[in-house]
Amino acid sequence: MTDAEAGVSRGTDDVEDESSDDPSQNRGFFGRIFEAFSPNDPSQPLIFTNGRDAAASGMPGLANLRNMRVEDVAIPRIEIVSVPEEIERDELVQVFRDSGLTRLPVYRESLDHPIGMVHLKDFALQHGFNGHTAELDLPTMLRPLIYAPPSMPIGVLMQKMQNDRMHMALVIDEYGGVDGLVTIEDLIEQVVGEIEDEHDTDEDKHFTEESPGCYLASARTPLEEFETEIGLRLVDAEDEEEIDTLGGAVVMLTGRLPARGEVIPHPSGAEFEIVDADPRRIKRVRVRLPKPADE
Repeated sequence: MTDAEAGVSRGTDDVEDESSDDPSQNRGFFGRIFEAFSPNDPSQPLIFTNGRDAAASGMPGLANLRNMRVEDVAIPRIEIVSVPEEIERDELVQVFRDSGLTRLPVYRESLDHPIGMVHLKDFALQHGFNGHTAELDLPTMLRPLIYAPPSMPIGVLMQKMQNDRMHMALVIDEYGGVDGLVTIEDLIEQVVGEIEDEHDTDEDKHFTEESPGCYLASARTPLEEFETEIGLRLVDAEDEEEIDTLGGAVVMLTGRLPARGEVIPHPSGAEFEIVDADPRRIKRVRVRLPKPADE
């Protein structure tokens, strides 16, 4: 999944609607997950272990609800798309359009002082889909947010999201600042695998050139195809038979699975920025090519 890919809050509107007032109608998908996941004996507590142990299997599954922590799946602060409370109507429309997101955190002064979330549906119902029917009254549209510590097991957060009928949580560090963001879609993907919707990049389009010398690419991009595009060899000749994808080249370069937000230099002068990843795999990479010598 994506952007946020990123698509951080897309693709979950049909799973469970926050506006539903009947608890019996909110059981749905999450209720069935927790029924299947919970022990038959309700007196037996769930045991949570280290999130990296869960990642070792490399596969989604119900066990991840116990074993993975919020910090394992949250997108970093730098990737959070948010808006100030004093934003103008047309500016808000543009943020929704550019990001493709349906939910945006709203802050006062800085992101470390969040005051709620604005939903595209609420905005469209009040202002029309073109956003030109009335002056923006953002405070009346704000919905509450969930705040979660990085160490919270994702199963606990998912259950809280279901109970509170909220689809977005901000991760708060030990100093009370915002450290990341998690949506229900991020949590579901740890159980059922990656979710892609109509906003995600087509499978056949492995990479796009964001600007001259800067590419945003799927980790599954065929390495030979990408090397031909950029005119640069990214792996040694003896490793070409073993490395088929751009993500594989990055892992080979680091000797480990890099974390989201990490920037990895290449001997050629290129840089790999890990845009999207989880504890099991890299998803998207931003590649910055070295500048020509005459620059």
